[in-house]
Amino acid sequence: MAALAALALVGLAAWQVYLSPRSLGVLPPPRQAGSVPAIRHLVKVEEGDGVADVARKLKEAGIIADEAQFRTLAVLLGYQGLLQAGIYELSPGMSSLEVLQAMRYGRFATRKVTVVEGWRLEEIARAVEEAGIASAEAFLAAAVAGPYQDRFPMLRGLDPSSPLEGYLFPATYLFPVGTAVEDVVGTMLGAMAQVLTPELQQEAARKGLTIHQLLTLASIVERETSVAEERPIIAQVFLRRLELGIPLEADPTVQYAVAQLPGSVERYGYWKRSLTLEDLRVSSPYNTYLVVGLPPGPIASPSLDSIWAVVRPSETDYLFFVARPDGTHAFARTWDEHVRNVQRYGQ
Repeated sequence: MAALAALALVGLAAWQVYLSPRSLGVLPPPRQAGSVPAIRHLVKVEEGDGVADVARKLKEAGIIADEAQFRTLAVLLGYQGLLQAGIYELSPGMSSLEVLQAMRYGRFATRKVTVVEGWRLEEIARAVEEAGIASAEAFLAAAVAGPYQDRFPMLRGLDPSSPLEGYLFPATYLFPVGTAVEDVVGTMLGAMAQVLTPELQQEAARKGLTIHQLLTLASIVERETSVAEERPIIAQVFLRRLELGIPLEADPTVQYAVAQLPGSVERYGYWKRSLTLEDLRVSSPYNTYLVVGLPPGPIASPSLDSIWAVVRPSETDYLFFVARPDGTHAFARTWDEHVRNVQRYGQ
């Protein structure tokens, strides 16, 4: 009979858990739509924290009203020793059951950042900072090849101090709050490493391209056009120019070079829209109007489409292209044809 009585008491307590969350020390739920948004707090559970430690932190943060009742619920659920260490984003409107389940299954607070195709390293750093993950300065300091060369073979030919321009794959990432900035960079590198499959690398090698050269050319293709079907054509133009020893004359590389001049970013942004004749004469290894061949490295993070465009370009004999007002390009095989296109589209 004593055992039956104990089971009855446990059953009654559990029934109260699900039907009466207020009785377990939960503060009033947030106000409905149209009112002030619920305040959210970050609560950190350390390794070795017991249920009592967690309950105290939650009470101090204003998430729960009664520590004893929170501990009782944890015991009823069998969660002692199962709450995962980490940082959680919680609000007073959550029930104790919701809080406990979040901690039991490690639903940590996260921050989302999207790396846009064609962004340069400084733009990624700014997005990381705006997402509240790390400062832009810390990100740029961590985004150099050296610390990751043992882990990622694609980096082993680079100088350890080389910035990881073009090696961070453009995608949307979700990071737990408190993630080390080195792990943020490593995750973005890992995404690029997955994209650069053995098959892709073998095809690039058959074209005589190293990974660094592949990403460099793909980054230029990325900045030249947002029209997916044009990328293999533009890649073919550049590959043919490289083969013939003709300067690439790619405006994005000049934009990259101009952005390195003092005061340019503040005045024009990272990608100056209208280049002048003076810009085209800027002295830089990235100015492909003056320097034959590829620039020293990528100018931005290329998409998978642009990478494959370089590996599998179109079969054309174009040597020139010019932008149309709608964002597409007019291609030409000869200089005279190109001049007519330039006159037609006013470039």
